[in-house]
Amino acid sequence: MSNSPAQPLRPAPPRAPELPATGAAAAAKDTGGVIAVTRALQVLEAFALGESSLPLAELSRRCGLHKTTVLRLARTLAHSGFMVQREDGDWRLGPAAGWLGARYQAGFDVQNVLEPALRELTLATGESAAFYVREGNVRTCLVRVEGPQALRHHARMGEGLPLDKGSPGRVILAFSGEPGKAYEEIRKKGYHWSIGEREQGVATVSAPVFGMHWRLMGSVCISGPASRLPAEKLESLAQTVIAAATQLSYALAGNSAAPAHAPVRATQWHP
Repeated sequence: MSNSPAQPLRPAPPRAPELPATGAAAAAKDTGGVIAVTRALQVLEAFALGESSLPLAELSRRCGLHKTTVLRLARTLAHSGFMVQREDGDWRLGPAAGWLGARYQAGFDVQNVLEPALRELTLATGESAAFYVREGNVRTCLVRVEGPQALRHHARMGEGLPLDKGSPGRVILAFSGEPGKAYEEIRKKGYHWSIGEREQGVATVSAPVFGMHWRLMGSVCISGPASRLPAEKLESLAQTVIAAATQLSYALAGNSAAPAHAPVRATQWHP
């Protein structure tokens, strides 16, 4: 029997702690959401517009999660086609992500209703036309038709923009019941225009679009350079935008026979 003194037990090395939950993950903890699902969505949302792929290390940095966690999430998402790993090891969004976006757009009948209406508005005004929807505390461009002018304003579809800057967002706020004299004025007029409010040198004029029972769906707008669209020009185009918004409202509500001139009245809508 050995008389050598017993060696003290060494504690197992501690596991590297997960980075603190931030953003959506923190919100999931606060609201009782499923953190694993929230983290998976963080991975999908890490891709910026125009980025075809990202390495694992960059996904980890953007999500604030360890690489092993991100890898496990990415592989799980890949099983359902929401992510794909390239031959060089980088990750990209998969076809299921595109199908999900297509289903989202289908809910607004983009192909049969929105795009044709925006194309008509573009022909009538000579400016680019777009349809914005509210997503939480931001607005996003769901569909856009570029105008014929060489000099025009370019907006990226799907990008989250502030609601309180620019006429499309302010119209959405007004017809969502936002209090205040400025929003009450928008509700009375049925439209709003702005110049350089969100982006310097850009002018827009917008009107609300409704669905069944006059529930707000979003806002339609035309946009272009302020040099071509001064205040008096925006005022003169406002009725054309309102007419397009009214026609869209009837079409989205399932009634294509909208009156030729039926402006939206503040008493008809409800948030």
